[in-house]
Amino acid sequence: MICLRAPLLSLLMLAAVSFAPFAQADELKDISQLLAQGQQAQALDKINAYLAAKPKDVSGQFLKGVILAEQGKSADAIKIFASITEKHPELPEPYNNLAVLYAEQGQYDKARQSLEKAIRTHPSYATAHENLGDIYAKMASDAYDKALQLDRSNARAQTKLSLVKELFSNSSIASSTPAKPEEPVKVAAAPVVAASAPPAVVAVPKPVVVTPPEPPKPVEPTKPVEAKTKPPVKEKPAEKPEPKADVEQAVKDAVEKWAKAWSNQNVEDYLSAYADDFKTPNGESRSEWEKTRKVRIRKPATIQVEVLSPKVEVDGNRATVSFKQNYQAGGNSMRTSKTLHLHKSGERWLITQELAK
Repeated sequence: MICLRAPLLSLLMLAAVSFAPFAQADELKDISQLLAQGQQAQALDKINAYLAAKPKDVSGQFLKGVILAEQGKSADAIKIFASITEKHPELPEPYNNLAVLYAEQGQYDKARQSLEKAIRTHPSYATAHENLGDIYAKMASDAYDKALQLDRSNARAQTKLSLVKELFSNSSIASSTPAKPEEPVKVAAAPVVAASAPPAVVAVPKPVVVTPPEPPKPVEPTKPVEAKTKPPVKEKPAEKPEPKADVEQAVKDAVEKWAKAWSNQNVEDYLSAYADDFKTPNGESRSEWEKTRKVRIRKPATIQVEVLSPKVEVDGNRATVSFKQNYQAGGNSMRTSKTLHLHKSGERWLITQELAK
């Protein structure tokens, strides 16, 4: 039995909170806590009541799919996640959850198609890449097994089948049981392999040629030079530090410019607000991150980003800005708490890290 990574519950903070304003997010968080405590029936009653008042709420629909999956009602959960992907094809998580449910039913080709859609939507989604690899391995295992059924003397197929089975028996992949919130699935970073250092280059010393010194030439007497007193050098007055209020305002202006470029869907100005050493949120490369951001900024018909109640802390050439962010695009709206870390490069303040809650 193949085991896929299925962060159904751990994705609630992403899907059920990030999609919804704060008041709705708190209500959904309470329901997800009931589910985490094993009170599935009570959680289902509350989410049904929630959706009766807000039938189009994506976060509520997602949570209902999670609850049904926990109850073993895979067919009903599949209907919900499939409906979300039809209405919101830009979200990768429902595709991943569909793949998990399809794999549990042995529908590996459907699982493969769902994971490929998740990756096209979000190329840096590591969980989907790993699950897709497991699906291909399972399909390969079935094919090798079929080859052996047709020809028991096929040693090559037997060796390959043994390798695949050993891979899964030694795997540390999480089981297909949905992950609990208190046990989030973690993806290990790829190890960094240091390249061997090139051999040191040793310079061969050139031979030293000694030449005899020339006889000294007679020195003509010189006239004494009158010492001229130089005028005293006036020291430049020390530059006064820029007032704190002006620095904080410059940081706020940089954040407002970043939000305006995002709202105007001006990708060039938006990306130029980030420093060269910007830490990407999922550990992907800068080029992969920029590619994903270009798609997500250009795709909606309109985007509106507001920065509310910014609080600035400055320490020399570094600053931290905390604020509430209102985001509206394509009929969806979300409100999040965000923190930006910036440093001053020349006359500009550039973003080095972006954190959202």
